[in-house]
Parts: sequence; structure tokens; C-alpha cells
Amino acid sequence: MNIKYPERIARIAIGLCLLSALFFFSSSWRWLGLIGLLPLITGSIGWCPAYALMDHTERTIDETR
Repeated sequence: MNIKYPERIARIAIGLCLLSALFFFSSSWRWLGLIGLLPLITGSIGWCPAYALMDHTERTIDETR
């Protein structure tokens, strides 16, 4: 897992907000709400492929000193 708990919660919330566009908009723009699947899935499983490609690791404050 390369995503910490607070970021996971934020990703899930953002994903759900974006997915709600499918129900609230009636124009062709509503399908952009499917973009919400990406943060929802990565937040749910706690692993981000983009972070893995960039070799992103979560560090604590003590480890950065």
C-alpha cells in the first residue's frame, strides 16, 4: 500500500463526488463523472499505480530528517 489513510479517505470522497455527476447532470458532460472511478478504486485498495511508477513511498516525519 502506498497511500496513507487520510489520502485514501479524500480519494474516496472525491471519487464519490465525481461519480454523482452521472445522476445530477443531464448533458453529455455527465459522463465525465466516470473519471471518479479512478480515485474511488485507488482509495479503496490503497495502492496508486502512478505513485508506484514514481517510486513514491510514504514516510513519517522522523524518517525525513
